[in-house]
Amino acid sequence: MLDATAATAASENPMPAKQKILVADPDPDFLDWARAQLAAEDIEVVTAETSEDAFRLFSAQTPIVTITEMRLGTHSGLELLARLRKRDPNALVIITGALGTTQSVIESMRLGAFDFVRKEQLPFNLKIVVDAAIKAAAEMQRAQKFEPSLTVEQHQDSIVGQSPAMQEVFKMVGRISNSDAAVMITGESGSGKELVARAIHQYSARHDRPFLAINCAAIPENLLESELFGHEKGSFTGASSQRIGRFEQADGGTLFLDEIGEMPLSLQSKLLRVLQDGTFSRVGGNDTIRTNVRIVAATNKNLEAEILAKTFREDLFYRLNVVGLHLPPLRSRREDITLLAEYFLKRIAAQKHKPQLQLSTEAAEMLESYPWPGNVRELENTIQRAAVLATSDVLLPKDLPLGQQTQPKAAEASARGAAPANLDEAAEFLFEAASTQPGLELLPWLEKEFTRRAMEATGQNQVRASKMLGITRATLRKRLEHLRSEPA
Repeated sequence: MLDATAATAASENPMPAKQKILVADPDPDFLDWARAQLAAEDIEVVTAETSEDAFRLFSAQTPIVTITEMRLGTHSGLELLARLRKRDPNALVIITGALGTTQSVIESMRLGAFDFVRKEQLPFNLKIVVDAAIKAAAEMQRAQKFEPSLTVEQHQDSIVGQSPAMQEVFKMVGRISNSDAAVMITGESGSGKELVARAIHQYSARHDRPFLAINCAAIPENLLESELFGHEKGSFTGASSQRIGRFEQADGGTLFLDEIGEMPLSLQSKLLRVLQDGTFSRVGGNDTIRTNVRIVAATNKNLEAEILAKTFREDLFYRLNVVGLHLPPLRSRREDITLLAEYFLKRIAAQKHKPQLQLSTEAAEMLESYPWPGNVRELENTIQRAAVLATSDVLLPKDLPLGQQTQPKAAEASARGAAPANLDEAAEFLFEAASTQPGLELLPWLEKEFTRRAMEATGQNQVRASKMLGITRATLRKRLEHLRSEPA
């Protein structure tokens, strides 16, 4: 029996409670092996041979990690996984199985498993996977104590940022909002130029009038004029009725011309006239229409270089660039990355009517160390994808596949001046190249190009080409017939 002094010391310095790992498997020998592998000074391993015993132990002892075999007598490990996740949405469950079929792996991850490990891999991977799960649990505990610093309401449909660079942008928006001067916003693709344009409009005296945006690069040249200025019935083939253009629709408000550097020279002169005297005519019409529109334009091009190349009018440039505003890339304002990520998570939660996902410290560090060549747009897409992949209410590094590399593989290969080293890099190159060609239908183009190249590589041998492409010879014949029928 402890004496009084020892008892007091024990009460003042209690031994830390051991963390528990639950292992469920119908094989007693495996349970003994797992206990020997995982037990430690601060870890206690509890075991169960049935699904019911496992659920009872989980409910009573709240293990930090649960490992369960796919087959548990009359019940499956997937059924146990579903029950555990229903009881605790953050339960970290590792599924094991002798046969890791595609369906079982997919179903395990769909139900929220932390990982799936085949039985024959356990001697090599069990400790690694369990350590990763324990680390994830610690991250979740820290994240749950974190108080977010941003609410969606604070920045609904607005620009987010606390960095010095963005503070300067905010100051400029405040200075120019009450003016009607044309604004030219420059910055890399995806950096948020349209959001800045909307902020200029929202804080201006025109805020109760329309804000309309048009991407000059996304609309074919023969349709862009009609989109901007409208057309009269019968003015060209397909013009079955009169159309009111954006300049009329935005009267009294703001018109945002994105990618202005892509506007054809033939339209630049007509735009210049609107900026000079506020008048224009619809396509095919003779009436002069007057409009009162503030123009905010944006580009990721160097328009001074375009002027020297005679692809952009110098007089139009000076009309549009009365006030210039440069938006810094995301890599230049790393202080805003976590703030933006939190904002996107809050917005997703509001849209889906679900509790907000939280960002672990390691995940935030990963986001902040990534160069974000796609800027804010890429970050938003990454967070949306991570929200789909997450198996708990805390985003972990494993949920951020993009953040696991310091830079995109294609960019890395380009930087070293080399061709793609593998298929992943080649795919990155293809997607980056496709993004620079508006209107390109990537999958049909790939089918056509790969078919042509396979035939060339095999000396027009259809048997070998179909094998190379992974299709039947009949399918290859149909593709070739289709290609021959296309106009040259």
